[in-house]
Amino acid sequence: MNPKIFLVLRIIFSAFLIFFGLDHFFNYIPFPEMAPEANAYFANLLSTYVMQLVGVVEVLAGIAFLFNRYGALMAFILMSVSINAVLFHLFLDPPKIYGALVLLILNVVFLYHYRKSYAAILKPV
Repeated sequence: MNPKIFLVLRIIFSAFLIFFGLDHFFNYIPFPEMAPEANAYFANLLSTYVMQLVGVVEVLAGIAFLFNRYGALMAFILMSVSINAVLFHLFLDPPKIYGALVLLILNVVFLYHYRKSYAAILKPV
């Protein structure tokens, strides 16, 4: 991938992650209307502080991508957040899946970019 394109993607992805990660602590994005099942599930996540953990992962990943440090590790860790966000919206809140899809697509782009870093752990034993 062209280094300039990757730099722009890195900055956009960093801003996206930091912005939405900090929202888990400061709640500056208004909470949207969701289906009752989605509200119940999300309330359980909030009551167990899982969403704060997601916020920490997002902010740390955003900082890692911004400073181009530990990007391969953070892309790998962030994949669990991306998949869960897509699954949540796919099954419980489909109309609002677009942000989760952007997160997943950018995460896959970053995983692909860092694919050589994963060679050692993906090598057959």
